[in-house]
Amino acid sequence: MATARKNLISLDDTPYYHCYIRCVRRAFICGDDKYSGQNFDHRRDWIRDKILKQIELFAIDCCAYAVMSNHYHVVLFVDEQEAQSWDKREVLKRWKAMYNLSYLTEKYYKYESLSKEELDAVYVQIETYRERLMSLSWFMRGINESVARRANAEDNCKGRFWESRFKSQALLDEQALLTCMTYVDLNPIRAKMAHTPEQSDYTSIQERIKLKNSTLKRFGTEENDIPFALNDYIQLIETTGRFLVGENKGVIRSKLPKILSSLGYGLDSRLRGNDNGGSFGNDEGGCFGVDAQTWLNQIKYFDKWYYKAIGSVDKMKHYCQSIKQKYIKGLPKILGSS
Repeated sequence: MATARKNLISLDDTPYYHCYIRCVRRAFICGDDKYSGQNFDHRRDWIRDKILKQIELFAIDCCAYAVMSNHYHVVLFVDEQEAQSWDKREVLKRWKAMYNLSYLTEKYYKYESLSKEELDAVYVQIETYRERLMSLSWFMRGINESVARRANAEDNCKGRFWESRFKSQALLDEQALLTCMTYVDLNPIRAKMAHTPEQSDYTSIQERIKLKNSTLKRFGTEENDIPFALNDYIQLIETTGRFLVGENKGVIRSKLPKILSSLGYGLDSRLRGNDNGGSFGNDEGGCFGVDAQTWLNQIKYFDKWYYKAIGSVDKMKHYCQSIKQKYIKGLPKILGSS
């Protein structure tokens, strides 16, 4: 039996989560449908626009996203502190921007008189709205229902648009967050839809490179910032992307990006080559050390190695205790076993 989504969320362990969902239809989210002759690229705009709209209203920030041909990914940060800081009217204002208020909360919002019993009911409902505004399930529901309705109306049909409920992964430490964000931002490159981050349409990395005033979650050193420097992250994406495009023969720098070194990755003594870099896994040019190979493998096999959570062994075990499970997929790879 599938585990209820709320039972997989443990904000005591981490506020960062990777969510993704796949389309069930042959026509996909975007691209040319050879059966109907229609092009559906505009549906990627629907998803991206809905993500960016909702992060303005929810107590949830988006760290990374990628809208692909038949699925999309988001890396989200649940800001419980922000949600708790909102007064009652702010909660209602945000909820009203997306959904209808209940009869009593609508009266309260309009400053109409209410009895004590009615006010008590309103306060309970407001707290329900507050919880929903920091819920991954409600965030994803807002995107998925909207897109499904529009697609069904466009196709003049009924039924499922999405394959199943969305999947989620808890990102339990900085290394897990960095790995997942890199995997998401490099999805178009891995799928051979683009060759560089700048060409990777409908991704957060393209938005961060091209837009100065992005509404995505900031990189920095302040509390709740993504704990890396943006320039270091962009360098990491470019370096890793070159390797993926080359399929194990891509030109890479002879020096690991600073962002990886800060997390404990290193080079072994076999790395050699000139300032222009060398070939990965090739005796003629040099190679990354064991730790760097692990990094590249984590990006290549991310969707095969990990399931409900990603992080260090200790944090994975603690997360298992929090969600009351004895074991989750991913621990063997972290431990280095086959």
